[in-house]
Amino acid sequence: MAKVKLASISTKAPRNIDKEKTKAKTEKILVELDELQNLLIAEAKNALLVVIQGMDASGKDGAIRDVFGSLNPMGVSVKSFKAPTAEELSHDFLWRIHEAAPAKGMIKIFNRSHYEDVLITRVHGWCDDATAQKRMKAINDMEELLTQHNNTQILKFYLHISPKEQQERLQERTHDPRKMWKYNENDFAEAKLWKKYMGYYDECFNTCNKVPWHIIPSDQNWYKEYLIASKVYDTLKKLKMQYPGLKK
Repeated sequence: MAKVKLASISTKAPRNIDKEKTKAKTEKILVELDELQNLLIAEAKNALLVVIQGMDASGKDGAIRDVFGSLNPMGVSVKSFKAPTAEELSHDFLWRIHEAAPAKGMIKIFNRSHYEDVLITRVHGWCDDATAQKRMKAINDMEELLTQHNNTQILKFYLHISPKEQQERLQERTHDPRKMWKYNENDFAEAKLWKKYMGYYDECFNTCNKVPWHIIPSDQNWYKEYLIASKVYDTLKKLKMQYPGLKK
């Protein structure tokens, strides 16, 4: 398996991709996802866990809204992982993650995830390399447990934006009234640690890869949404789900 290195992967859509045609394809996929979600709920044999990682302003919230927002809310939920609480810190680092994993028939979206415990913690020196290696092994084991013992399909997306695009989006939050609520002065300080983050992300992609990562070029939201929707559609379609008959 080829090593992942973010610096060598474009953050933009290929030049030959037509924006309007791609958006039309996305709309069609989202309609078909509605039926696939109904099958997932009715059959109740599989679960889908969608992990979304990315730097600040990479478009995580928008991806969740625009790809999953039209689905049946009874069968999809979002868990946003912020700094752990005192209770969560009193347990192992995966306790709060496993508790939030989807039940069969459900789609669960992690807005940030267990990977923060081997990313931001390392960037700021809260977790040493030896501990991080142990944590990444534990992450692989947990993801294997979910896939093999609960029929959980796991999709892991990294929303890949450029430093230039990130700065433009962060600046937009300072003057766009619709986005000011997202403004956090600390985001600009974190952005200065870009190279550190990229190094630890690269290591993470190449160590926690039993469930593969999907690197999503995200400078253009329409392309990001198309790629995520397509992957979710393909994953659910391959399950060959069927509606159960009448209960006897």
